[in-house]
Amino acid sequence: MSKEMLTLEAFEEASEIVKKVTQETKLVYSDYLSRQTGNKIYLKPENMQFTGAYKVRGAYYKISTLSDEERQKGLITASAGNHAQGVAYAAGCFGAKVTIVMPTTTPLMKVTRTKSYGAEVVLYGDVYDEACAHAYELAKEHGYTFIHPFDDMAVATGQGTITMEIFKELPLVDYILVPIGGGGLATGVSTLAKLLNPKIRVIGVEPAGANCMQESVKNGRVTTLPGVNTIADGTAVKTPGETIFPYIQENLDDIVTVEDRELVVAFLDMVENHKMVVENSGLLSVAALKQLKPENKKVVSILSGGNMDIITMSSVVQQGLILRDRIFSVSVLLPDKPGELCRVAGVIAKESGNVIKLEHNQFVSTNRNAAVELRITMEAFGSEHKKQIISALEREKYQPKVVATSI
Repeated sequence: MSKEMLTLEAFEEASEIVKKVTQETKLVYSDYLSRQTGNKIYLKPENMQFTGAYKVRGAYYKISTLSDEERQKGLITASAGNHAQGVAYAAGCFGAKVTIVMPTTTPLMKVTRTKSYGAEVVLYGDVYDEACAHAYELAKEHGYTFIHPFDDMAVATGQGTITMEIFKELPLVDYILVPIGGGGLATGVSTLAKLLNPKIRVIGVEPAGANCMQESVKNGRVTTLPGVNTIADGTAVKTPGETIFPYIQENLDDIVTVEDRELVVAFLDMVENHKMVVENSGLLSVAALKQLKPENKKVVSILSGGNMDIITMSSVVQQGLILRDRIFSVSVLLPDKPGELCRVAGVIAKESGNVIKLEHNQFVSTNRNAAVELRITMEAFGSEHKKQIISALEREKYQPKVVATSI
C-alpha cells in the first residue's frame, strides 16, 4: 500500500466501509473523571464494538482492499487478541480462511473468542513479536496473505476512522489520548486529527514496561526493547511499526507512559463509575489523564478494547481495592484468653470497619499468655478510614502493624 493511503479521501472512504462491521460508539461524558482532572473528559468506548475492540475497523478495511486472489490464498496474522478477533470476524464476512498466531500468554477468553469466529489459532511465543515472526514463516510456507496488526497503511487508515467519529460529535475537541502498542491506532488517529485540525493535540500512551514507541521517538529511529513487562497484554510490543513510524513522529504531540498499578486503579474507576469493563491496554488513555494540566479542555480518551478474561478481572479488582486502601490487613498482638477476639472486633466495628478474614497464630511467642498474633483483613472506605481504624487499635494498645494483604 502506498504512502498516499493516509489521505483525507482514504479516511472518508474507510469511514463508510467500516460502518458495515462497526457499532456506533458515541462519546460518553465522564463527570467523575472531569472532576478528578479539571478537564472535560469524554470516553470513546471502542470496548463496545461487536468484537470487543477497535481492531475490526483496520482489519475489515484492509481486507476490503485486497484482490479476490489475495483473499482466496488464505489470510494470516499475529495478535495478542484484539486484532486476531477483528481479522477473524472480518475474514468471515469475506468468506476467507484465516490463521491467527497468538502468544502463549494470551488470555483464554481472547483465544476462545477468536476460534468462535472460525479462525484456526496457533499459540506460539511469549510475546507478540515472537508470534509475529512465526506467522511470517507460516505465510511464506503456505502462501498466505499476511495482515499486519499495525505496520500497514490500510490498517492504520481503518483505525483512523475513530477520529472521524470523534470530530463529528465533538468538533472542538482539544486533546485526544490514544493507547499505543505497535502504533497503528495512534498513526491513524493522529494523522486524521491533524488533517482535520492542525491545532489539536494528540497524546500517545504506552505502558511503562513496554514503551517501544517512546524509545523509538527519543532515538529518532525504530528501536527494539530487550523485553516487555506489563499487564497491558494488548500493547506488550517490543518493536513498533517501521512503515508507520514517520507518521507518529510527525503527528503525535507527545508520548507518555503509565505504570501497571495505575491501570489497576483505572479499572476500578471505570467499573464503579461507568459500569464499563475495559481491558488494561484500553485503560492507558484513562490512567494518563492526570498527566494533563487542569485547563478545562475538551479531552477524548479512546477506550481501545474490553476483552478481559474473568480471572484477570477478579485479580485486577482485588488489587485495585488494595491499592485504594479499600481492603487492608493488620497484625495485632493480644493475650490468649477468652474475650480478646471479641474485644478487637468491637473496636473495629465501632469504627465501621468490616472484617472479612482472620488468621490466628498462637506460636508467635513462647509465652502464649503474653501474646498471640491475630491478622485481620478488613474493608474500609479508603485511606482516611483505614487510618481511623488503625488509630483506634493503637489507642487500645494492640500495636497494629500493616501487613501484606492476601484475599
